[in-house]
Amino acid sequence: MKIALVHDYIKEFGGAERVLRALADMYPKAPIYTAFKVSGSSCEKEFSDRKIVESSWAFLIKRWNLYSPLRFLIPFVWGSIDLSKYDLVLTSCSSYFARGFKVSPKTKVVAYCHTPPRFLYGYETSINLQKYWMVRVYAIIVNHFLRIFDLWSSKRVDMWVVNSENTKGRVMKYYRKEAEVVYPPVEVDDYIKSSNGVKKEDYFFIVSRLVGAKGLVEAAKATRHSGYKLKIVGESVGFSQIENQLRKFDNVELLGRVSDEGVADLYAKAKGFIALAKDEDFGITPVEAMASGTPVIAFNGGGFKETVVNGVTGLLIDGTDEKTLEMAIVKFKKTVWKRDELIKQSKKFSRNLFEEKIRTIIDKMKVNEK
Repeated sequence: MKIALVHDYIKEFGGAERVLRALADMYPKAPIYTAFKVSGSSCEKEFSDRKIVESSWAFLIKRWNLYSPLRFLIPFVWGSIDLSKYDLVLTSCSSYFARGFKVSPKTKVVAYCHTPPRFLYGYETSINLQKYWMVRVYAIIVNHFLRIFDLWSSKRVDMWVVNSENTKGRVMKYYRKEAEVVYPPVEVDDYIKSSNGVKKEDYFFIVSRLVGAKGLVEAAKATRHSGYKLKIVGESVGFSQIENQLRKFDNVELLGRVSDEGVADLYAKAKGFIALAKDEDFGITPVEAMASGTPVIAFNGGGFKETVVNGVTGLLIDGTDEKTLEMAIVKFKKTVWKRDELIKQSKKFSRNLFEEKIRTIIDKMKVNEK
């Protein structure tokens, strides 16, 4: 079949983009269609080997970071992309929808949904601009029409695939569609190999974009009071002021963007990994930590409940406040963590399993086509 890939936009390289990378490797001839790409960005560099086709609106929405304020253009952005010559479209969609493009009656659409747009349905977002009343009024008006588009475009999907049971529930709630869970691909074997024989050091580790809703400031406070350093890998995004807040802590080391090899080394040497995002869609980083033999302290919600085994591969905590995290660190220190158990759990989320399940789904689409 003639296949095309679609992704929200090519800007930062995060968990959703790792899924896109795996899909691109599986289907090397498939071009990538997107709302826009930012030249020189970390994500554009990761996909420099692929043909990337931007929407007709890219020239406008990517200037001065207007892609968020100009969200009301989203139906026109995706409507400007014609994929009717393709037999199969695999779309990786979340906050920027990545649906509603033109297809022919013969075209099958498979959506790998990271989450329905969080800002449309009351979930906490990385940057809470709606604290400003003018933005809130604007959002109320625009989001009404975007919800209509979201529901309409969801009906144009032939098969829903989701990254977690958590997201599966959202797809049923908002689109009334059944979905198949295929956990995101994690290069667990690489992390296992690179962590063999590595000695632990006295620091906690976080991999995250420097935005709100990730518990970064709370983690900085708790680790400082507990006498530990905190190393953070990740880039600042949009209008977030989190980076400026974190620079005030003398125990925090902001490492920015680090190579895959460097991140693997940091995972392996860390005493523990911290993940405090509330209602995370899935969360790849705790799995990477476990594959590196590093236990996790994670918020007891969202996808973390599907990856972290409480008391075995980490601790699930019911709050992200400073005191709760400090108590968790005390308990963490007293627990004996077994590397074999950590690695065993991480293998449930391997890239091999991801590829097997995706290929099975695509094969079913070929059968249906016949």
